[in-house]
Amino acid sequence: MMQQLNGKVAIVTGASKGMGRHFVAALVGAGMKVGCIARPSSELDSLTGEFGSAVLPLPCDIAEPAAVTAAINRAASHFGQVDVLVNNAAIFHPFAFEAGSDAMIRSHVDVNVLGLAWATRAAIPHLRRTQGQIVNISSESVRHPFPMLALYAATKAAVEVLTEGLREELRSEGIRLTVLRSGSVSGSSGSIGWSDETKQKFYQKIVQTGHAAMSGSPASPQSMAEGLLSILGLPRDVSVDLVELRAAQEGLPEGAIAVRESAA
Repeated sequence: MMQQLNGKVAIVTGASKGMGRHFVAALVGAGMKVGCIARPSSELDSLTGEFGSAVLPLPCDIAEPAAVTAAINRAASHFGQVDVLVNNAAIFHPFAFEAGSDAMIRSHVDVNVLGLAWATRAAIPHLRRTQGQIVNISSESVRHPFPMLALYAATKAAVEVLTEGLREELRSEGIRLTVLRSGSVSGSSGSIGWSDETKQKFYQKIVQTGHAAMSGSPASPQSMAEGLLSILGLPRDVSVDLVELRAAQEGLPEGAIAVRESAA
């Protein structure tokens, strides 16, 4: 697998922290160069210090189509090609739907659906030249939508349907598309910025509905990144439509454990 990926170029969205940063580490470890798209931040800047010339930080708002196109074109020019696009950038913020603000609802669609669309559209001409691959990150919540995350689940369902349609559209051009449907992963950056009140309400709700137990004890981000490498390392004459990697161990997310203990 490592030999097959060595020297190839990937672009990862949402690359500065959380699962995206682990994806970057795994890809670099496999010998790839990585264009790293994320909002401007010290975390994004620090990628160069950690991975050197193997990465190119690309400060960008994924919701701005012109900026996304410019970032992907810059990565292609800098590294000479693009072989892989990993659409990882996403937001999920629990809220009672009736109380959801215009900005909260719109941001989920702008980042999770439209951001992926802008990146995919911009990458296709580059991937056509390399007969490359797109991996779109989805969520187990497509099958089991979580309360207070209904819109997040809906955006991920949209991602999966879009992937299915584009897979058939681009198959004749040698571009492969895969959905990596992720279960609960430790160290996620998605909950950064949640208020204590939001966390309390969300974890109470998913303990009550059983979704917390369904998720299990979170898997390690390194294991999820290994799953990504396995998809990318497949021979070119096969394509995997969907891989669902869920936590193998029984248990609860940390926040749910705290809620259950406080209620005991």
